[in-house]
Amino acid sequence: MEKDYKQQALAYHSEGRPGKIEVAPTKPYATQYDLSLAYSPGVAAPCVEIARDPNLSYTYTAKGNLVAVISNGTAVLGLGNIGAAASKPVMEGKSMLFKTFADIDAFDIEISATDPDTFVETVKNIAPTFGGINLEDIKAPECFEIEARLREELDIPVMHDDQHGTAVITSAALINALYITGKKIEELEVVVNGAGAAAIACARLFRSLGVRRDRMVLCDSRGVVSTRRDDLNPLKREFATDRPAATLAEAIRGADVFLGVSKAGALTAEMVRSMADNPLIMALANPVPEIDPAEARAARPDAIVCTGRSDTPNQVNNVLGFPYIFRGALDVRATTINDSMKLAAAEAIAELARTPVPDEVLAAYGLTSLEFGRDYLIPKALDHRLLWNVAPAVAQAAVATGAARRTLPDWNGYLMALRERI
Repeated sequence: MEKDYKQQALAYHSEGRPGKIEVAPTKPYATQYDLSLAYSPGVAAPCVEIARDPNLSYTYTAKGNLVAVISNGTAVLGLGNIGAAASKPVMEGKSMLFKTFADIDAFDIEISATDPDTFVETVKNIAPTFGGINLEDIKAPECFEIEARLREELDIPVMHDDQHGTAVITSAALINALYITGKKIEELEVVVNGAGAAAIACARLFRSLGVRRDRMVLCDSRGVVSTRRDDLNPLKREFATDRPAATLAEAIRGADVFLGVSKAGALTAEMVRSMADNPLIMALANPVPEIDPAEARAARPDAIVCTGRSDTPNQVNNVLGFPYIFRGALDVRATTINDSMKLAAAEAIAELARTPVPDEVLAAYGLTSLEFGRDYLIPKALDHRLLWNVAPAVAQAAVATGAARRTLPDWNGYLMALRERI
């Protein structure tokens, strides 16, 4: 079966036109006069206008609907550091998702540079082409420096989706778990297992959401990230605890939330049994989670379980977030994607899961019914309502926080326009 699937995947990518994306013209080109407007001499007119006011590039070019999906191939899916060229199928796939789910054009760009200085300089030099930058599959800790520098030095949205996409979707799951269990966020005991890019971003956004810093414990391959350790980098020191716990098993006793972005088998049934009532378990290691969902539920029937897999309930899938976050940011010509915009996305995603599921979504998954609850905590990826629920929330948060270059005077018209994109 695995061999057949591999052959099908290779055929999918190679048959017909190789790859998964193409470029298509958006203006007439059938006559000589059309071509004279598209290129010489007509193209000079918008060039002169943009030279006078660079912001007019949003008016006269595709910049306002164009995102770069950029990687150096140092942390590709579960494959690790396979290099820039080998990352291209993934970046093409991400570009395809941008177009499919949010009607955003995306160019995949693979940069053969592992040095942060070279990588940052390369992205800065090509940035005028784009309305936004989606960084992808860049290993930690370099990804933190790269993103921070680009966010500081560019005036367009920059987001490392491996960090912030995961943080947004897990935050949505956390919001709805609280809705189900009645727990208060400021009283939660949270354990994060893993200390890479996604783990740190999730921990930071949980804190912005209201989780108390002194009630959060981070664990890495050596155990609890503790103030007693002398091997911590600055990112880990940000979350170091003075609790006496030294191991994950010790840290998780009485915890309300487990977030795993680590490795298969890291969480045991015994650990799950030691958690608080109605625990939220987000076991996101792929393809094999930290604990099998069936094992977790057998150990604790009251557990709410999420994984990164599509064949189990409550899939934490970044496609629930990044297309719509960028859609909202692009539509108000945002200069950044800040925490308020990410939290707005998380709230909108969580709220959507609490609404009745349309028949077309049920049909897409071969279901007859689906209702908000422990096995339906966050929306399905093929729920197109995400577009007109999440993007406006992000756009409004950008305007409210001063991150937008423009506002949208007719929000109802904007909602209708989003619906027409699908």
